[in-house]
Amino acid sequence: MVQIMPTLVGLMVAVGVLRASGFLQMIGRLFGSLTGRIGFPSELVPVVLVKMFSSSAATGLVLDIFKTYGPDSHIGMITSIMMSCTETIFYTMSVYFLAARVTKTRYTLTGALLATLVGVAASVVLAGLL
Repeated sequence: MVQIMPTLVGLMVAVGVLRASGFLQMIGRLFGSLTGRIGFPSELVPVVLVKMFSSSAATGLVLDIFKTYGPDSHIGMITSIMMSCTETIFYTMSVYFLAARVTKTRYTLTGALLATLVGVAASVVLAGLL
């Protein structure tokens, strides 16, 4: 726990700075035209990006979405399913691979990014069925 704490604090501070500066909203608007075509709301783009680094920081963004749209709305359903279908890729690779002394990651990042893409697509499809 002592070894992981600085990483967690750093991630939370970084996400707080990105949220306060408006950078995450800018990214959402930038990619919103692309994601809107497949039914993925632009408001969730920052959640996907932050989730790859920190699940607890992404939870803060999710709570903001729930306050704005409600957990039972379509965007709330996509958010809930997406949070369950994706993983904290970079956090897991940096912290746990380091702790386990894994040096040969080969296709780990590619596979994890592909799995996240599938999880996001599944969240849109499943929320559409509900």
